[in-house]
Amino acid sequence: MRKSSAGVWNAALWTLRWLLIAAIVGAVCGAVGTAFHFALDWASAQFAGRSWLFYALPAAGLLIVLMYKAARLPLSVGTDRVFESARGENSVPLALAPLIFAGTFLTQLCGGSAGREGAALQMGGSLACGVGRLLRLDDRQMRVIEMCGMSALFSALFGTPVAAAFFAIEVVDVGKMHYKALMPCMLSAITASVIGALIGVEPTRFVLASIPEQGAVTLLKTLVLSIACGLVAILFCKVMHLSHELAGRYLKNEFVRVLCASALVIALTLLLGTRDYDGAGMGVIKRMLAGETLPAGWIVKLALTAITLAGGFKGGEIVPAFFVGAAFGGFAGELIGLAPEISSAIGMVSVFCGVTNAPVASVLIASEMFGGQGLTLFALSSAVSFLVSGKCSLYHSQKFLESKYEDRREEAQP
Repeated sequence: MRKSSAGVWNAALWTLRWLLIAAIVGAVCGAVGTAFHFALDWASAQFAGRSWLFYALPAAGLLIVLMYKAARLPLSVGTDRVFESARGENSVPLALAPLIFAGTFLTQLCGGSAGREGAALQMGGSLACGVGRLLRLDDRQMRVIEMCGMSALFSALFGTPVAAAFFAIEVVDVGKMHYKALMPCMLSAITASVIGALIGVEPTRFVLASIPEQGAVTLLKTLVLSIACGLVAILFCKVMHLSHELAGRYLKNEFVRVLCASALVIALTLLLGTRDYDGAGMGVIKRMLAGETLPAGWIVKLALTAITLAGGFKGGEIVPAFFVGAAFGGFAGELIGLAPEISSAIGMVSVFCGVTNAPVASVLIASEMFGGQGLTLFALSSAVSFLVSGKCSLYHSQKFLESKYEDRREEAQP
């Protein structure tokens, strides 16, 4: 009885402690994430209404490089550093939060092709580490609080608290779910989501016009499309990594690198005659989910995103991955007889799963974004894309602890 009572008491103390810590992290990250959301919405609106801002992209890039140099942080520091810190291998400086906030704002203001969730993960990790240092948490507790920060900022931006919590505990190590962080991450994510909703942030939601009957034919077509999306996910990761490698090898000066990237983005946009591929692209994703198709759009968006981020601009890859997946899914879906609305949605979720290796979070994102519509199709497509993408990953620091194909442990990096 004494042992049992002690165990219950310790569990209660741990729960109460993390309820308080998670609420604090959720409140801090929710407030910052909400401000970030409105700042980026304002920046996107300014870019859409003032065409001259696009030609200020080189100046924005130079300013980003100068800010990182002034803070004595390498321009390459990013989401990988957050993952390393979540495993106790490194630490995230608090200065990263304002830097990534400002850098992403400038990128969006001038039309750089980048998302916002990578910045959210970095800000969340940085802010949570700052809170952890104030509370004098030990190394193991710092890992948990950092996952809380990641989930909170992700939730504040997308309004998907359940998916955000599972993404944080699933994405760091493939093959291992950090379940001890589930309750704190869930509370942080919900707190941040509630704060955002109270201030006026609308969660990311889509309504699909029609869902096909989930019979054998539809499931077979979904299977084929998911395999193709898994291959696109591999291509996405390879292009992103290769572009960074080539930029670092041939353009060692960061000022020259960002100027060259700016010139390429501007030139390609002028050749295309449209700005649909600049910025994050959420507006175009909504159009594709409503039935519009862009057959070559996935190639164009991938190229512009690779150039933008390899050049030193700030943001994330997940919304561009959504874009690439939706564009490819709509194009490929028509070829195999699926309606563009559902095939774009399947492509969007499948490519996200393939590049992040987070199948549980992918299914939950689909559930929260699409209101549970076609959940069987999204679950199948996520599972298939996860398998097909193999050891490819957006993140160099993401570790594969188990093989996707065999019952054995893995130690190598992707």
